Amino acid sequence: MEKDEQIIKCRDDKAPIVLSKVINESEAEPAFKVSEGSNCSWLSKDDTITPEKLRPRIEPWLTALFQSEHFSLLIGSGLTHAIHRMAAGKSLPGMSQANLSHYSDEINAGAKKSAEVAGRKEGNIEDQVRVAFELLRGLEIIASSNAELKKKADGLRMDLTTALSNFATSILAGEHGLITAKADTLENALNYLVSFLMSFASRTGTRDRLQVFTTNYDRCIEMGAELAGLHLLDRFVGSLAPIFRSSRLDVDMHYNPPGIRGEPRYLEGVARFTKLHGSLDWVNTGRSIRRTSVPFGATSVEPYLKAPGLADSSALQLMIYPNSAKDRETAAYPYVELFRDFAAASCRPNNTLITFGYSFGDEHINRVIEDMLTIPSTHLVIMSHSDPLGRIMQTYTRLGRHAQITLLIGNHVGDFQALVDYYLPKPAIDRTTFRMSELLKARWGTQSQQQPVSTQSNPREEGSES
Repeated sequence: MEKDEQIIKCRDDKAPIVLSKVINESEAEPAFKVSEGSNCSWLSKDDTITPEKLRPRIEPWLTALFQSEHFSLLIGSGLTHAIHRMAAGKSLPGMSQANLSHYSDEINAGAKKSAEVAGRKEGNIEDQVRVAFELLRGLEIIASSNAELKKKADGLRMDLTTALSNFATSILAGEHGLITAKADTLENALNYLVSFLMSFASRTGTRDRLQVFTTNYDRCIEMGAELAGLHLLDRFVGSLAPIFRSSRLDVDMHYNPPGIRGEPRYLEGVARFTKLHGSLDWVNTGRSIRRTSVPFGATSVEPYLKAPGLADSSALQLMIYPNSAKDRETAAYPYVELFRDFAAASCRPNNTLITFGYSFGDEHINRVIEDMLTIPSTHLVIMSHSDPLGRIMQTYTRLGRHAQITLLIGNHVGDFQALVDYYLPKPAIDRTTFRMSELLKARWGTQSQQQPVSTQSNPREEGSES
């Protein structure tokens, strides 16, 4: 994608439409026109279009999709970057590679190879940690009869503990930079976050719950939900140190309407929530996974790992994917449960999956999405600020199910603020608008039928009949 280009595909578009920004400083809003080589059935080559004119094209389509029988939202790091940029006026602190003193050349080479398979040029700290844990497991297997290898394994374990502690600190630095931003910009960013979440979560009680999935380690979504009064249902049970339970998938919240007994209804403002890659406040205690009380934006996670019951814990026990404990059974838990939830929520008929800020860099997630699209009644909506590595469009081409995919990619149509301002549905259960639309339709239809017979019609009487 070129700078300021927008890729749109929605409704009856046969192929993605590329719009280029028109440079006109006198216009208060950005304007776009169809790029050379792109065909558009609803906009001619010479016409320009502004967000106000683009909104009737996109917003009704999204509103219809948002009321699908089943509805899922997959959030990537793009949300955290957008919120931090709005509040603090700068990008998130970068996650630099770890400095390992043992087997660093071999680990970096393996990390680079892993990154190339995923479509990235260079390996990051996640690739390093993944390769280092695989190497550590191998060393622990063969080090029982070799003192030198045992020493190197201990050194590598210490390197990993330090790397994960620094990794968690960098995530906390992003949270800290958010809450220490200027009061006015922070309030504005949080208001946008609340509106964004409630645009998805505002579903009637007769619909299935919104399922929110995220690959992020930070707690921005949890903070936004708390401000919005949105109750998140996850697999954790308890108050002081919630414990991860595999048996709590179908727990929900209902209420009894006044005067009606035995007919519980869904409580509004509730959504299911799954962090696919873990969280910086999840700790492996050996027998269970617990969520610790790490304050949002704390300067370090280390003091909170010394709580009673977690006395033997260190940063090595933080459940941050692809971190894992020693044995493979624990390595698969709880991630196997989390991805099972994602597959079960996505791969069912009449489901719409929205992705926001997700770059399609995780093949284990992409496989689930590909399987989902084999069901003809499912739909995928991709919202992204950019596609720097081309992975989104490559995935779109490879999937082949173009009629089931909506694209909103670009620094305008995929921008967090522009989506809230123009294109996302109203962040409320808007029954009034539906009733008004039905009333106007009934009045218009009645007038059309009565006009040939009598030109004197009474709108008030028509309204009462409708």
